[in-house]
Order: sequence, then structure tokens, then C-alpha cells
Amino acid sequence: MRNKDIDNAYKEKIKKMTVQEILKELEKLGDANTKKVLMTHGAKEPFFGVKVADLKNILKKTKKNHQLALDLYKTGNSDAMYLAGLMADETKVTKEQLEEWVEQAYWYYLSEFAVPWVTAESKYGFDMGIKWIASDKETIASAGWATLAQMTSLQQYSELDIEAYSKLLDKIEKEIGNAQPRVKYTMNGFVIAVGANIEALRNKAIKVAEKNGKVSVDMRGTACKVPVAKDYIQKLINEGRAGKKRKSFRN
Repeated sequence: MRNKDIDNAYKEKIKKMTVQEILKELEKLGDANTKKVLMTHGAKEPFFGVKVADLKNILKKTKKNHQLALDLYKTGNSDAMYLAGLMADETKVTKEQLEEWVEQAYWYYLSEFAVPWVTAESKYGFDMGIKWIASDKETIASAGWATLAQMTSLQQYSELDIEAYSKLLDKIEKEIGNAQPRVKYTMNGFVIAVGANIEALRNKAIKVAEKNGKVSVDMRGTACKVPVAKDYIQKLINEGRAGKKRKSFRN
């Protein structure tokens, strides 16, 4: 069999892989150093420590597969759950599925990336984001702010509720000081997103950023830092990245 034929046969096999077969593939791709780093950031067993680039290589072969994504997420394996966020079909996801996902998103790779990615691209993005930011559960509230922030890049200006986003800036100005750590972090990210992507609210976002100053968040002893919102907004403007629209955050 020619190499091209072998490659095509492998691709077809991957497309039809079951959850258990993908878990075995993830186990093979697991990296001890990656796993150690992710555990420092909040990941818990069971998971293998698969690099995002390797997860995306699997995705290139499976493409979007909503049912498989749902089944992978149910495993509770962080690698599989993150892959599910990449694989899910935003046109097929339901409110009920998003609620289940956000409840099970126990650390920020899931609650601030995997779940918001799908939510922000779905037709339920704004409503779910508004609902979630009212939650007392840190991971759910942070998922809400991340979802709403991402929508500023995904939606056109005419699709965004400018008044609502303005009120959300007011809410952050009043509440960020007493917010839970990951909520505080995503609130800060929201201010950056609004300042960069909604020109009508840019000055207001900068003023809120100035009042908030340098936001302090416990980063669990990692090297990660909280960006200074005012400086980061200006950086995006200077680099010509402010207001750039995206089709997806999952690429």
C-alpha cells in the first residue's frame, strides 16, 4: 500500500474512532512535563497531559463531531473535555448541554476556554453569559465573563448590545475588588475585550481600567501574570489588532 493510501486509511479510521479509542490515543500523546505544568494550574486526575497542538492534530482528522464531543466531555478526563470544546458543533449545541458542560468545568482551561468557545459561537452566547456571571460558583461566573468577552470579537458591531455592555462595565467597576480570583481575572479580560473591540465604549473601558488599576489575582504560584487592562488595550490598538473580528477562537 502506498504511503498516501496508508495516510488516507488512517484518517478514515480516526473519523470513526470511539471514545475509548480516542482516550487510548490521548494516553499515547500524554507528556509528563505538560501534565505537571497543568496540575500546577489546576488540572486534576484523570488526564494525560496532552499538548494543545496534539489535540488539534486529532481534531484535523475528526473535524466537528458533536455527539463524539458530548461523549468525550462526559469522561471527566481533562484532555478529552478540552478536545470536546474544540470538536463541538456550535449549531447543534443546546442550552441544556452548555449548562451541563459549565457545571462540570472544574478548572479554568475548561471554564474559561473550552466551554466559552462553544457558547460564544452558539446562538445562546449572550443569554448564557449574562446568566452565568450572576452565579456564586467561581468557575461558572468566570465562564460567563469569558463568553461575553469573546463575543466582542465574534460579533459585528451591529449585533452587539452596546447598552448592555456599558452596564457590564459599570458592574465590573463596582464589583471587581471583591470578586473571586478567576472571576476577577476574567472581568479584567472583559474590560480589555470591550476596550479593544467596541469603539463606542473604548473610552469608558479605559476609564474603568484606570480605576481598577493593576488587578491582583493569585495565580497559584505559576509564572502567569494578570495583564494591566489599560496598557493592554493600548497595545492592541498600537499593533492594529483592536476591533479585528474572528470567526472562531478554536482555530
